[in-house]
Amino acid sequence: MTRFHLVHAVTKMIKNTHRHPVNRVLHCIGAPFYVIGLATALGYFAGMQTELAPGIAMWIGAIALFVVGHVIEGNIRSTTPVLLVRLLSKVAHNFVAQRVHFFRA
Repeated sequence: MTRFHLVHAVTKMIKNTHRHPVNRVLHCIGAPFYVIGLATALGYFAGMQTELAPGIAMWIGAIALFVVGHVIEGNIRSTTPVLLVRLLSKVAHNFVAQRVHFFRA
């Protein structure tokens, strides 16, 4: 799978799983909290002067917003962990298929 195909697959996956306007709004609200919360929590472990609890709270709150959005949309199985597993299994399958084809040629 080329880089273009991977980007296209991810873009298509995102568009198909975020159609409901409320889901989109909740994701737009949650995304900055996700990034800031994760950065704050990781900063704590990296020795930066950040607090762990607020970072984790922001990160979990953002995930809750994402999940609520997908519940409203009716596609709870389209949350990031599920989509990542699907995408990675597809990439792994293509990688193995290319290697097997290479050795048979």
